[in-house]
Amino acid sequence: QVHLVESGGGLVQAGGSLRRSCVASGSISSINGMGWDRQAPGKQRELVATIAGGGSTNYADSVKGRFTISRDNAKNTVYLQMNILKPEDTAVYYCNVVLMRVGEYVSRSYWGQGTQVTVSS
Repeated sequence: QVHLVESGGGLVQAGGSLRRSCVASGSISSINGMGWDRQAPGKQRELVATIAGGGSTNYADSVKGRFTISRDNAKNTVYLQMNILKPEDTAVYYCNVVLMRVGEYVSRSYWGQGTQVTVSS
């Protein structure tokens, strides 16, 4: 089995910062892309940021310059540093990891449990 455990959500005032982390554990052979999605109330789920195995990153326009995604391959962990938070960043944030399990030959996507981030004005 594979488990993704997220941490670091919560309540913060506008202009503040939060750091999310997501650790993948279990029978993992290799990890490819890692990233973060979010879903605000009444809105579709959207991609926030991704980081490839080689380290290249991609961000939604709405978070460019404010959010930074990084990863620690030795710890199977992906991070999301969120700065200059705005009320419109309020959402449930989910980590996403594309990985190959031991004994398999196809990479699959796995999602964390999701954690609420609330930015007050």
